Amino acid sequence: MLSLIHPDDRELLRQRFTEPSDDPSQLRWLTPHRGLVWTEAISAAIRDGDGNLIALEGVARDITARKRAEEEHASLEAQLRQSQKMEAVGRLAGGIAHDFNNLLTVVMGSSELILGQLVSGDPLRPVMEEIRLAGNRATSLTSQLLAFSRQHRVDMSAVDVNEIVNGMEEMLRRLIGEDVELTTRLAPELGAVRADARQLEQVIMNLVVNARDAMPGGGSVVLQTGHADLDAHSGFPDLERGRYVVLSVTDTGAGMDEETKSHVFEPFFTTKEPGKGTGLGLATVYGILQQSEGYVWASSTPGSGTTFYVYLPETDVEAAPHEPATSEGDRRGGGETILLVEDEDAVRRLIQRILESAGYQVLAAADGREALDICGSEDTTIDLLLTDVVLPGMDGIETARRLQSLRPPLRTVFMSGYADRVITKQDELGESVGFLGKPFDAGTLMTRIREALDEESPLTTRS
Repeated sequence: MLSLIHPDDRELLRQRFTEPSDDPSQLRWLTPHRGLVWTEAISAAIRDGDGNLIALEGVARDITARKRAEEEHASLEAQLRQSQKMEAVGRLAGGIAHDFNNLLTVVMGSSELILGQLVSGDPLRPVMEEIRLAGNRATSLTSQLLAFSRQHRVDMSAVDVNEIVNGMEEMLRRLIGEDVELTTRLAPELGAVRADARQLEQVIMNLVVNARDAMPGGGSVVLQTGHADLDAHSGFPDLERGRYVVLSVTDTGAGMDEETKSHVFEPFFTTKEPGKGTGLGLATVYGILQQSEGYVWASSTPGSGTTFYVYLPETDVEAAPHEPATSEGDRRGGGETILLVEDEDAVRRLIQRILESAGYQVLAAADGREALDICGSEDTTIDLLLTDVVLPGMDGIETARRLQSLRPPLRTVFMSGYADRVITKQDELGESVGFLGKPFDAGTLMTRIREALDEESPLTTRS
């Protein structure tokens, strides 16, 4: 076969193949900047009277499609490696958060008990206030770690992303300051998504704050919504095919290079100065969206700003109105008896002190077996079971199920600082107020207990 060389390629070939360029074995790529063609069995190089290379004699095979497939495969492999790395980091972060949550529960609860007994002029009161504030800050960090590691229990419902954005717009404008312009572009008739409304608010806030921090000298942020139909060739290996709602946040900051983008969702990774950030904002976004069956990715080049794209699958369920959280009511007890099951001694003693000081009677057990023994031997009425989910031997779910058979009906509140068990058994826990995430303070504990006791119908686990 005689294969002619395009005139635009001659200069390229002259630059690449200098003397002795008559050797056919040195000629391989014919048109590397317009198509990928691998030449085989080249028998001769043909030149014109001026010595210009004008043709090759031999057999050529077009491998453009194969090369593109190889590039796509390499891209998918890179995404998979990144996903696996984030999964491993998430498991580590979740384990650390779990261990700290029990410790923080003791620190925060004990500081509150002591503060309740110190008068305003006591010299120890400012010290205890600092301890409580430090506990609250640590709680915020562990909460973000759990969100990243997808170990937060979420209240999923159909929500309207446009409604969430509209409800946050005024607050976001105050948050970013006067030197940053915020523009919203919301697609009409946007479908609903299944997500936790509070966590979706956190996603939007974290992305906007990240955009603001990328523009210390001021700039603009565009918050936009739209649709996307993903198929098998969309380049998102972690997402199912289907229709998605897309939320994007674009800034006019300095942008990121490829190395920075590869780490941007990792916890504690930050490009900010020491003391200017924890490096958990984008990690929290990543974890929340993974737990909501969504996806987030960044598009950025140095000097051209950054856009973060959030993908959430659409649902056919109509979105319910988004309402603010209700205020807390009276949290004190009226002599009700609570069966407390907690294997951590310090946590169990603390919860018992808080509940007894609030007017409750408490029967305490270190595990499910001990709780069954108490339930079988005590003649008193048990008004509520408060149990940790992760227990040695028999977990809290099974403990509650067995106690239900002994003392029906029995209201139940589950607590956990390691919510993967809660997530995987969401149906058994029910969509109720009967869950308490560690760490918690005394006020939150008493609020959850009071809400469960005041329910018209008892909270029960499902068989």
